[in-house]
Amino acid sequence: MDRFVIMKSFVSVVKHESFAAAARALSISRALVSRHIADLERQVGIRLVNRTTRSVTLTEAGHKYHEFARRILRDIEEEDVAMTSLREKAEGELSVVSPKWIGSLDLGDAVATFAAEHPKVHVRLELGGLSERTYNFIEEGYDIAFHTKHLRDSSVMVRKIAPLQFVLCASANYLRGRDVPATPLELANLDALVHVNDPVWHFTRAGKKINYKPQQVAFSSNTYLVLQKAAIRGMGIALLPVRSVYQDIQAGNLEVILPNYTVPDRPLYAAYAPSRHLVRKVRVFVDFIADWFKQHPMLPSRPRQAPAAPALLERKAAAPDH
Repeated sequence: MDRFVIMKSFVSVVKHESFAAAARALSISRALVSRHIADLERQVGIRLVNRTTRSVTLTEAGHKYHEFARRILRDIEEEDVAMTSLREKAEGELSVVSPKWIGSLDLGDAVATFAAEHPKVHVRLELGGLSERTYNFIEEGYDIAFHTKHLRDSSVMVRKIAPLQFVLCASANYLRGRDVPATPLELANLDALVHVNDPVWHFTRAGKKINYKPQQVAFSSNTYLVLQKAAIRGMGIALLPVRSVYQDIQAGNLEVILPNYTVPDRPLYAAYAPSRHLVRKVRVFVDFIADWFKQHPMLPSRPRQAPAAPALLERKAAAPDH
């Protein structure tokens, strides 16, 4: 039988000096209380209670065990209260991990804002190092992990924070002298800069979906920030997050390819350990980040054309046949 349940019965009997009164206080039968005491005495191997028809008194061993039992039960109660407080208050350490590119941009701003507004929550945000196994962040000691891919792992809880737009682009220097592709199939002759976790590019036009696997991979990386740098340096074409390349497109450092095709949005997810009683600091943090992204949409719309598109068409007309 549960040792702590037996302890509770014993302490209650001592407090009320009666088996019947103890049973009423615990909302159980007198016979069950009597059984608990008998089981306890059998476990410790010594009599703890002297029973008479009129009173219940403790033996010398009973007094010693009563102090021990009260201390144990009090420690358990205090720890339960502490755990409840931890669950209900937004305070303490909070470890978060995120992909480098989004953590360096909007997500980093959102997390910094949260930290400023919740000084009792000590946030540690680390960028990069996310495992392909979704639940690994829990084993590595993180409370929350942000992912920019669809998650189908029932071992973690997930919440969609925001949609992420992507666009195919390249630098003007790279496109100079090359035919401008009009369809995804015409990308085959161009050098591709590919994310290692994104080997197939998806496009949509007029409700028709087209999946394209780059044929000439000139460079690959596990971070979009590096692929963006490679694209700006004229190494090839890359499928990149709009939020990351928007200013470079506006400045003419990159130009949109296949502007009439849509690249499906991808989700920004917050993943955290499943729990029937979610720790409040985690719930408050995730709610705050989701609300922050609603109040600070990343972009009003997806860029449809490169600023230098007319010049690009002129280069195509002037380029020699290949």
